[in-house]
Amino acid sequence: MWTYEKRLQYPVKISKTCPKTAQLIISQFGGPDGELAASMRYLSQRYTMPCKEVAGLLTDIGTEELAHLEIVCAIIYQLTKDMSLEDAKTAGFDAYYIDHTSGLWPQAAGGIPFNACEFQSKGDAITDLFEDLAAEQKARTTYDNILRVVDDPEIKDPIRFLRAREVVHFQRFGEALEKTKDRLDAKNYYYANPEFDKKLFG
Repeated sequence: MWTYEKRLQYPVKISKTCPKTAQLIISQFGGPDGELAASMRYLSQRYTMPCKEVAGLLTDIGTEELAHLEIVCAIIYQLTKDMSLEDAKTAGFDAYYIDHTSGLWPQAAGGIPFNACEFQSKGDAITDLFEDLAAEQKARTTYDNILRVVDDPEIKDPIRFLRAREVVHFQRFGEALEKTKDRLDAKNYYYANPEFDKKLFG
């Protein structure tokens, strides 16, 4: 059960319409390293974690990723809400417009739809935590790339916030990995799956 606050975790106030920029940022909605995949990844992986503290961390970060999804969607919405058909054509946003008008729909910047195959929930704590570390670094890299191509400070400001949170999540997952390894080390966690082979780890 979560308590939902009807406000963004970080404010988004964009005054200029720019569907071209929206087409780039949409990757952090439904792209391979986006916030939708991140939230689903962590909220799925949490159930089988052998350490309650790590399961709690995955719940916390997975929930925060939903908040980041809202921020990304708010950016895309504000960049496209006042666009004209001519704006969409000029920006190359017309193909998206045909399918979705200005509605929000998860896809990558290249137009590839969101697919659950973009994240993994393996049921092995070590495997999943390494996946999580990599996911945070890939998301951080994507935000770096967005910051390199976007000039508008109204857009860059919330993107910088999101990038900073990826760094923090990476650090927390590193701590979670060490905590899990410390707990499982004496039981040779590389030999068996601690979440599945319970007899070995009872």
